[in-house]
Amino acid sequence: MSVPILRGIPLPRLAITLAASASALALSACGVVDGIGGSGDSASAKKGDDITVGLLLPDKDTARFENFDRPIIEKEVASLTHGKGKVDYANAEASPATQSRQLRQMVDRKADVILVDAVDARAIAPDVRKAKAAGIPVIAYDRLAQGPIDAYVSHDNELVGEVQGRAILGALGDRAAASEVVMMNGDPADPNTASFKKGALGELKNKVRIAEEYDTDKWSPAVAGANMKKAIRAVGLKNIAAVYSANDGMAGAVIDALKAAGATTIPPVTGQDANLDAVQRVVSGEQYMTVYKSFLDEATDAAQMAVYKVQGRDIQYDALAQDKVDSPTEKDVPATLVPVVALTKSNIEDTVIADGVYTVAQICTPKYRSACAAIGLKA
Repeated sequence: MSVPILRGIPLPRLAITLAASASALALSACGVVDGIGGSGDSASAKKGDDITVGLLLPDKDTARFENFDRPIIEKEVASLTHGKGKVDYANAEASPATQSRQLRQMVDRKADVILVDAVDARAIAPDVRKAKAAGIPVIAYDRLAQGPIDAYVSHDNELVGEVQGRAILGALGDRAAASEVVMMNGDPADPNTASFKKGALGELKNKVRIAEEYDTDKWSPAVAGANMKKAIRAVGLKNIAAVYSANDGMAGAVIDALKAAGATTIPPVTGQDANLDAVQRVVSGEQYMTVYKSFLDEATDAAQMAVYKVQGRDIQYDALAQDKVDSPTEKDVPATLVPVVALTKSNIEDTVIADGVYTVAQICTPKYRSACAAIGLKA
């Protein structure tokens, strides 16, 4: 049963958030929020508005990180701190060693809180411990880092895989049982990869034949493209009924490999992240679907959790951290998990356009204008 969503927020969570906001308003009226009188943890802020939020993102191949996550977090931190807070930003460009160095530098610069989207969830653990020893809270963003993290902001990643798997079954219909599917999984160093794969296999296992399966080091499109060429040789171009691709960057490489091999009709290919080029491929019919994960909700929640954590705004913080997750090193980590949706031709207008991620003009460039018109998208 699906959970109703209002502007990307499940109704149960919305109710909790509204209740918490009402409580916060009542307390503010009595002068007991953000360090103004009263007693108790929520009554005295640990920090004022002049704070530094460290932000560590993993790579630049995934378009959303630079185009959406970073600017949204920067804007929200500024808004929550009346323009006084700042974001200390670094991108690891897919290097665990670089990210480790960047996190240690943020500790040395005495950041007040650190948001980290780990390149390698296990490798970052010693640096998370160093931050904690220095009294700096660490919030895992998008990927569940190991070590003593304070909170986690992401999506229900197993559900992402389920959505992708169901999309493949829907596309194949009655042909599913006799179909050969290639699986292009993400980076095994990313803990999300296992969740995506588990969700997808939960839908696909015993319903299709998994002909070939690959892990993709560092989510590299080049690696995915090379593996797709291997799959084509092993399975045969005409025998590939669908391709499970864990994200959009790899989906583009998979489609390019299929074209290079002579495919005139592209079999259903999944994706994730709703990159602009992926949305355009969905419009044109080259990519069957992508999983749209609201960047606005995830990045906004992360910024809020970071600021609330260091300012001691416990009511607002607890209202966000309603979920619990386990990592290999930590149990019951407070978390907020943002809903996801399958983006297809039928709901582009109701998702990325309605949320202001892209305009019709950005999607429907001259190359895609006729395809856009065919599905009712007009600038």
